[in-house]
Amino acid sequence: MRRPMDILLPKGCGNEEKMSVIEKIFGTHSSRELKRIEPLVDKIEALRPTMQALSDEELRGKTEEYKKRLTEGETLDDLLPEAYATVREAAKRVQAIGFDAIEIHCGHSYLMSQFISPYYNKRTDEFGGSVENRLRFPRMVLEEVRKNVGPWFPIIVRISAEERVPGGNTLEDTLEYLEYLDEFVDMYDVSCGLNPSLQYQIDSNFLPDGWRSYMARAVKDKFKKPVINAGNYRDPKVVEKVLESGDVDIVGMGRGLIAEPNWVKKVENGEEDILRKCISCNVGCAGNRIGVNRPIRCTVNPAVPEGDIYKALKVNKNCNVVVVGAGTAGMEAACTAAEVGCNVFVLEKNDHIGGLSTFISDLPSKTRMKDFPKYLEARAARLKNLYIFLNTEATVDKIKQFKPDIIVNSTGSVPLVPPIKGLKENIDAGNVNTIFGMINNVNAGKYPEEACQGKKVVVVGGGSVGLDVIEYFAPRGAECTIIDMLPQIGMLADPITKCSMRETHDKYGVKEYVNTALQEVKENAFTVKLPDGTIQDLEFDYGFNCLGMRSNNPILPELQEAFADTHTYIYTIGDSVRARRIMEGTMEGRAILNVLESQGYLHLEPLE
Repeated sequence: MRRPMDILLPKGCGNEEKMSVIEKIFGTHSSRELKRIEPLVDKIEALRPTMQALSDEELRGKTEEYKKRLTEGETLDDLLPEAYATVREAAKRVQAIGFDAIEIHCGHSYLMSQFISPYYNKRTDEFGGSVENRLRFPRMVLEEVRKNVGPWFPIIVRISAEERVPGGNTLEDTLEYLEYLDEFVDMYDVSCGLNPSLQYQIDSNFLPDGWRSYMARAVKDKFKKPVINAGNYRDPKVVEKVLESGDVDIVGMGRGLIAEPNWVKKVENGEEDILRKCISCNVGCAGNRIGVNRPIRCTVNPAVPEGDIYKALKVNKNCNVVVVGAGTAGMEAACTAAEVGCNVFVLEKNDHIGGLSTFISDLPSKTRMKDFPKYLEARAARLKNLYIFLNTEATVDKIKQFKPDIIVNSTGSVPLVPPIKGLKENIDAGNVNTIFGMINNVNAGKYPEEACQGKKVVVVGGGSVGLDVIEYFAPRGAECTIIDMLPQIGMLADPITKCSMRETHDKYGVKEYVNTALQEVKENAFTVKLPDGTIQDLEFDYGFNCLGMRSNNPILPELQEAFADTHTYIYTIGDSVRARRIMEGTMEGRAILNVLESQGYLHLEPLE
């Protein structure tokens, strides 16, 4: 029978060699501390047959099991032996089934990260306190993985090089603690952030392409090993630049490949114009998976998870589709219908496509949103049976000229202006702005930094639009206040937006009024009712109504009446149904396929 410490020692070691290895792993601690380690080793070793007996599916399910047990009251100490044994067995199987390498995640608030980070690790035993102690468990795991996969199988370690939380590891700290792991590592995957700094772990949309590359360079320069780096990589030119610079050896992409699974192939084939770039909105991916535990979806790619398999289908007879409104929902419907063989005619009253997405992208922190309308425009340009008429107001007579079989009503939304005393009057007078007025003023140069310093900015409405306004003014020195009737500002936002919002509001001292109702709007003040019933005037230099959006259907009643007794089907999508997120609109745009099937133009059985 193997003795407890043999799990950590090479076979054939003599007593002196054993003590040397023990000291190497655990430091020169007292015999009492070594005795404290041995029971842990015993437990780990006893689990070996149990783990070996598990099926691949059962082993894979251990992660969720451990998460559940933690929520039910077990501690990390309770789970530590099993976690260790699980990693050891998983490493052996990864190698056995033909993987080229194994990655051990030591960042992003996962188990290893919680030992490594002083933000989490408050232990006073041999696994806490000093750098050496905090790295003890990760080192034990890495050594055991190396023993099980051999010297030639690559081990990658993923790290949060900058944790970006108070008291967390800095880049300098990381370069120090990696010295304790480096002998077992072949490559580093250099990431950033912990769960409390989620906006740097799952990057916010205002962070530029490849913004983390300097961290990778620092790790590479010190340890002379290849590095992987992810971080909002979307633009092929940026990818090429960081690879050529040598800062990064391999570029990682997660959300970008959810949005565009064919990213590499399109770049290779010179089809960069139709790259469906991730806009880092974090709604369908992180918002669904982390925020509400729903399956992953994507704002710009409604084909998650099945892929664009519908393109193999064609309509079985002539079908004319007229799309009213060239926002993202309308354009998705138009392109999809044209791709399966419909004749599609898009009528847009403005001189550009993209609707609200294009408009919002004029804000400095939202420029990445422009990529989606650009993609839709390039995609449409390749379809010879899709015709876009800009600067064209849709009327019943004009639509009739196209002899429509299907009409898609996608006229979007406009700011909601509730019947609150003084609100409409002060908006009309220019004393209060909506998001539209604000962006027009930004584009006109009316809010330079010097004009924002010390100004009182009050925003009514704590949803995404209100947060956009605060995000603009707070860093420019304005004294910002935000008001909402709900018990929390940004209550319905995705987790990344919430983390980013909290950072901004704390950094710039944004005042938050929750459970607070707008009573009246004056020329330079919002009158509000506080939770305790107190009435108070909140004075402003710049006041903004961000109480949401409402559907806008200027022509829908006329269309319904004009085509009531015809075979023409009217399909309303996106914000024209109800003001929501871009994702719901694009999914409804893709669902034009269901409409085509219901009207007898398409058979969707092959998609099942």
